Amino acid sequence: MGPGARGAAGRPVLDFANTVAWRLDSARTADRVQGAEAWARWAVAAGLLTADRAEAMLRAETADSAPTEDAAAALMDLRATLLPILDALVDDETPPAEEWEALRRSMVLAREDATLPPAFPLRWQPGTDRLGDLAHALALLTEDLLAGDGLGWIRRCAGPGCGWFFLDRSRSGTRCWRSSDDCGNRDRARRHYSRTRRRG
Repeated sequence: MGPGARGAAGRPVLDFANTVAWRLDSARTADRVQGAEAWARWAVAAGLLTADRAEAMLRAETADSAPTEDAAAALMDLRATLLPILDALVDDETPPAEEWEALRRSMVLAREDATLPPAFPLRWQPGTDRLGDLAHALALLTEDLLAGDGLGWIRRCAGPGCGWFFLDRSRSGTRCWRSSDDCGNRDRARRHYSRTRRRG
């Protein structure tokens, strides 16, 4: 599945991180989502916005491109902050201080901008009127993810150069690849080739 597919990684925050393809292979690294319209489409595919809401959001910002460009930059900044934190999590290391502080600031700003409906369970509600609200929504979802019980399920694909994150809900908890049909097949083909060469 591509980075825009709903549930490809198991959580929207991980799908967000995975919008950079082959991030551990500098020769192949590709940013799969660029620009405001692409981010709005991604948010629809990830289940964060309806198509009508995304279209209205973009329409409202076409009169002035500066907020739109700022919003796209904020999303890329949040993603750049999140990636090393997720790497530290799966490597069982202390998160880097600079990125951790940037994430804290993002969460604080997201809460300041969100509403808190008088209902249970208590949940911060980000706006959906501006593209900038998408970064706030993702910051709050990141808080939910990193404060939840499923931290031990987060894995990083073992495919060489891949670097995508996913939730391992397998019974054994030993899944290695983001996709058995993609990185998994490549890994099996590589091992088969190595065995064949050794026999030769």
